[in-house]
Amino acid sequence: MFSFKRSISRKGLVGLDIGSSAIKAVELQGRANQLSLVNLGYEPLQPDTVVDGQIMELNAVSQTIAKLFAVNHIKTDRVVAGVSGSSVIVKNIVVPKMTEEELEESIDWHAEEHIPFDINDVSLDYQVVGAGADSLFVLMAACKRDYVTNRRQAIQLAGKQPVIIDVDAFALQNCYEFNYLPGPDQTVALLNIGASTMNIQIVRGTRSVFTRDVGLGGNQYTAMLQRDLGLTYDQAESIKRGSPPPDGVDEKQVQGVFEHVSDTLALEVQKTFDFYRATADEGASVVQKILLAGGGSKLSGLREHLANRFGIPVEPFDPFRRIKFDARRFDPDYMRELVPEMVVAVGLALRGVEV
Repeated sequence: MFSFKRSISRKGLVGLDIGSSAIKAVELQGRANQLSLVNLGYEPLQPDTVVDGQIMELNAVSQTIAKLFAVNHIKTDRVVAGVSGSSVIVKNIVVPKMTEEELEESIDWHAEEHIPFDINDVSLDYQVVGAGADSLFVLMAACKRDYVTNRRQAIQLAGKQPVIIDVDAFALQNCYEFNYLPGPDQTVALLNIGASTMNIQIVRGTRSVFTRDVGLGGNQYTAMLQRDLGLTYDQAESIKRGSPPPDGVDEKQVQGVFEHVSDTLALEVQKTFDFYRATADEGASVVQKILLAGGGSKLSGLREHLANRFGIPVEPFDPFRRIKFDARRFDPDYMRELVPEMVVAVGLALRGVEV
């Protein structure tokens, strides 16, 4: 089921984030202010196993999912996963005022105006997020059907049951709303920087006002370190993760590469802010803060680079801010290392609890 409606909540779900570099799993239990972490898992993937959100090596991904569940003793087999990338389109649209039944009957027709894919080739979901005197404001998401099927097959091959296929950007927002309890006038940009995709979700209060996925992430740092400094993949990855450069490579050269890629990334964020400002209501167009998540958020100097570029606070996104975990079961040092990469998985897992 492709759905992002929050009213669809199924108890006992594992949030499964299938990324380009790793698969992450989170299981929560409890409700409201008493949520706790039951299970958490992380398994890396080989390069090019998942490209632009599309699973290229189905067996490898299904085996990794099965291993993730087995190693971490996750017994629940019902899963909610997410999609992102160029096969996913998210739009805020305005339609004439009509009944719920009329909107359901006409949504495909309205969607055709905004989706660059054949409407027969997509899975579509929508939610009414507001109303004017003679109009409805509708948040709409569409994803290519073969892309959704691809996700479902990988999960089923692992012996698990895909109950819901969500959108990563909305999982990001769900995690933010639960953990940060935003006020109605707060406008925040949520940046999830993965290996190959950056999810950008601008949220005003609890309303999604602009969503964009960019094909840029941590892999660009690795690729440019290899290209510009003549490093191997393993050497570039090691430097990206904080190790000193090998003999013959100057630290200033490394910093130059980091700053160049960070500039490219910041430019895409700037474009997104510009797109948002062009469509936002007057007085609501100023982004007040950036919350940074994903493996790419751990890159040295990136947070400071973005703060200087945009002149607003840039803070780490804490997905466990209001979620308790037992330090005897989950090593605090291990948790600190993983926290930035678990935001989408937590947002997906929240679909399985009452919040």
